[in-house]
Formats: sequence, C-alpha cells, structure tokens
Amino acid sequence: MEQRKLGKTGRNVSIVGLGTWQLGADWGNVDQDQAQAILAASVEAGVTLFDTADVYGDGRSEQAIGKFLADNPGLDITVATKMGRRLEQRPENYTLANFRQWVDRSRHNLGTDSLDLVQLHCPPTAVYSNAEVYDALDTLVSEGAIRSYGVSVERTDEALEAISHDGTASVQIILNAFRLKPLDEVLPAAKAAGVGIIARVPLASGLLSGKYTKETSFAENDHRNFNRTGGSFDVGETFSGVDYELGLKAVAEFEQLVPEGTGTAQAAIAWIAAQEGVTSVIPGARNVEQAKANAAAADVVLNDEFDAGVRWIYDHYFSEAIHPRW
Repeated sequence: MEQRKLGKTGRNVSIVGLGTWQLGADWGNVDQDQAQAILAASVEAGVTLFDTADVYGDGRSEQAIGKFLADNPGLDITVATKMGRRLEQRPENYTLANFRQWVDRSRHNLGTDSLDLVQLHCPPTAVYSNAEVYDALDTLVSEGAIRSYGVSVERTDEALEAISHDGTASVQIILNAFRLKPLDEVLPAAKAAGVGIIARVPLASGLLSGKYTKETSFAENDHRNFNRTGGSFDVGETFSGVDYELGLKAVAEFEQLVPEGTGTAQAAIAWIAAQEGVTSVIPGARNVEQAKANAAAADVVLNDEFDAGVRWIYDHYFSEAIHPRW
C-alpha cells in the first residue's frame, strides 16, 4: 500500500489506516479474539497506522493493540493514541502532571517505553492556544516518553490554531463526503507547515457504507443510538453531525457516483485519500471482511466527475447546516 510521511513525525504510514474505537467500546460488542483478527487482517492488507485512545473501552483498545504487537514483534506499525478525556473537560486539567499520568497508562497498555504519537483528544478550544500545553508536550518528547505529538479536533479553527504551533506533528480531523470544510483552509495550511492530516470518521459513522436504512437499529451501547443529539459528546462524531434520514437520502445520491465493481465505503475512503494534504484515512472495522475491504480502497482510482458529484451532494444537502458549525 502507498505510504505517506506523517507530518513532523518523520514516519511513513499507509494511506489507509485503522481506527480502533470500535475495538474498545461504543459500537456494540467486539470480542478480543475478533479484535486480534481485525488487527492481523489490516496489517496483512498493508495497513501500518493504528489509531486508538486511552478512553476507548477504558484502555481495552490500547491493550488489544499492545497484545497484537507483543505477539507479532518486528512489525513496522505506527500507533497514534490520544489523551485528555480521562478528566472533566476543563482547560486547567491539561497539565504536565496529568499528561505524565495519562502517558504512563498508555505506555503500559501498549507495552512500550515511548509512544509513537500522542494526540490531545478534542480538548476544550482554549487548550489549543495555550503555550504551556505545548511546552508540557515538548517536555515529554525531550524525556523520551513520547516521540511526537499532535491534536484531534472538532472544528477547523482549532486545527488552524494547532498548526500554527511548531511542535504540532499532525492534526486529526473529521473529513468525509459529508464534511468538506477542512478542504478550504486546514489541508492547505497543514501542507504548508509540514503537518500531517489524519482523516477520521471517513464513513460518517457507517452512513457512507451504504448499508443502513430507516429500519436499521443500533445497540443500546452504540453511540449511533445514544449520541444522536450530542448528549454524551460532540454530535459531530456521530454520523458527522448530519440528520440520519437526510444522510440516507444523500447516500442514495452518493451511490450513483460509485464506479461499478467498487464498494460504496471503498469509494468514500478513496475520495478522502485523494485529497491533497491528506496523509492517512482511518476507517474502523468490526470484522475481518470490513478490514480487508477498507484497506483495498487504497487501490481505487476515482475521476473528476466523482469529485464534482461529492461536492454537489454536500452543497445540496449539508453545507448550510454543517459548514458554519464545524
């Protein structure tokens, strides 16, 4: 699979990675044998980037990755984890002392002395402009606890602020066919600054897989059930913040663009990977078949008409509600 430099980390990663939120929690149940099989299938398909977080299943996602890497030594895998959501979301909680605790916990979960990439996990907006936060992260780099740091953001203004700080190696942001605003300023700014872009929620929580209908039901512990109105965290993380039934209508239009022989999800992933400035796209997978199909999106080539169609769908269905908000 094609590899791209992940910003200031200096590491090369696959253009399609693996998001592992679903290996921890909030997407229904995934047993640990299945988690190991998903990780193995992804690597076999050429994936070299795993994205996780210390709060995914209270560490279960990190632990699953740690076990996989321990059982398969010598693999050239970059693990990007996230921290910051183990305490109440207040700017004053983003301190070096707390960072040390969170990083130590992740190092233990992942079975490593030094974390490849640590991202602040969608903190309060004020955190992105706090110089002391970046000083603390620089300290962790200098001490060898982490190799690089970046941020995960909800909004484009947060991304632009983080990019303006020299130590920021990467930015993780929601980017998909239903969320185009990052194309305007964030991707050009990141490219100019040498900052990597990790595109998350590429399938709009599965909407862009083309598999859902009005009758689809989700488990009680699945965020696509309990967070549709943003009751637990930013609603933009669930279906990219779009109304579910409106999203279904847009997906029907999207499917008309997909080339014959290509899966709907594969086309959605491939379109993101083709955007200038994107380093890697990190779809999740709940089974081996999904993991393989997602990775195969790296080989899909789309034409200009497909791109124009995506932009028309966004402008027609979502731009008015989505563009000003995130």
